[in-house]
Amino acid sequence: MFRDCAFVLIEFCNTIMIPHSAFMLRCLELAAKGGGYVAPNPMVGAVLVYQDQIIGEGWHKQYGDPHAEVNCLQSVKPEHQSLIAKSTLYVSLEPCAHHGKTPPCTDLIIRHAIPRVVIGCTDTFNKVSGKGIAQLKAAGIEVITGIEEAACQNSNRRFFTFHEQQRPYVFLKWAQSADGFLAPEPVQQQMLSNPFSQRLVHKMRSEEAAILVGYQTARIDNPKLNNRLWTGPSPMRVVIDRDLSLPNHLHMFSDHQPTLIINGLKNANSGTIRWRKMDFINNTAASILNILHEENLLSVLIEGGSQTLDLFLASGLWDEAFIVQTGVTLQRGIPAPGLRDAHLQEQYALGNDQIAIFIRQS
Repeated sequence: MFRDCAFVLIEFCNTIMIPHSAFMLRCLELAAKGGGYVAPNPMVGAVLVYQDQIIGEGWHKQYGDPHAEVNCLQSVKPEHQSLIAKSTLYVSLEPCAHHGKTPPCTDLIIRHAIPRVVIGCTDTFNKVSGKGIAQLKAAGIEVITGIEEAACQNSNRRFFTFHEQQRPYVFLKWAQSADGFLAPEPVQQQMLSNPFSQRLVHKMRSEEAAILVGYQTARIDNPKLNNRLWTGPSPMRVVIDRDLSLPNHLHMFSDHQPTLIINGLKNANSGTIRWRKMDFINNTAASILNILHEENLLSVLIEGGSQTLDLFLASGLWDEAFIVQTGVTLQRGIPAPGLRDAHLQEQYALGNDQIAIFIRQS
């Protein structure tokens, strides 16, 4: 009898628990394909499963375009259409229940008579926030929640931070020498990281809504702040130029990439360049993030220099730090910032560079 019970328990786990997790992880793989394209919407993936076989899958591909659930159901082959009403829909985020740029996904699910929906995590955005789940249950649909919940929440940490804390999700990034310096002294442009790390940084650029540097970095390095080494879009450039004294020949003024100049003098627009006036006296880091929130930017990658990085570190207004420890030795220079209240999340090697990713501990 004991062996029979054990067999039933194993079969239960194999048919219920393991498939839920496996299919939700597939949802997350699909959701990640929308990185850099769907903001300010969340990244979402969906799969439709009939008897442990995926018969449809989709993800939110572009802001303003159909959501993951729509693309998933549209991918179902004609010969499998009759199976939709007998299948389980897996989705990494609670389906929307409101009219935005597209109709509510809950209406679509109900219309197709899908009997069961498995959800990774609820959506804390106030226009959804449990309403999607409530509508599905009211229609008689079985709803299961909390499958791979932490991973699903992490997938949309930018979206949740933006709406819950009313600011973008903040990534800090810098490369430092083997002896702990950001740059040589006197200050001059010098690449410290290797080509592999540089490509990884451009991948990050393709995934974030904005990239920010301070006045000195813009003046000395004249960076393009775009994505050249990875497939995907370039972020909005954000530059802090309090007195509007940066020269016009810089890259940021000479191409067509959207650029936001945070300054203390004016609000204006000219082509792809916008100027936003800010009070530089009170809590500058919070004021910068408030402007980026008003600009509907879900995340920002702060690439320095030292004063700008220290500004956000001192205020505690950061979420992740991406640090490239290089093999270059400078012997003297501008010291790299020091992290406080930080937890090492991941560490690995790229050639002779060491990559360390920290998350802020509140």
